[in-house]
Amino acid sequence: MIEKSEYNPKEFGKSLEKRTKNFAVQIIRLSSKLPNTPEGRVIRNQITKAGTSVGANYREANRARSKADFRNKIKICESEASELSCNREYL
Repeated sequence: MIEKSEYNPKEFGKSLEKRTKNFAVQIIRLSSKLPNTPEGRVIRNQITKAGTSVGANYREANRARSKADFRNKIKICESEASELSCNREYL
């Protein structure tokens, strides 16, 4: 656990950006292993879009122009992560 005196929001943001980027790469690798069937292509497209969107939107949130813009982009991240979680259950 990080103590309050050690917490640095900018470092946390950079770390989470890196983690969401690595997550997107893992999703792309997973999607490339799905079968080339009509069903496989649907799931592949959905998980690839949602999985890469989380990182892209988080990065944009860190560059938001206002707190409202930040909250909006974080909500998009949450929505995409939820969609990805649902589609992952289908695998």
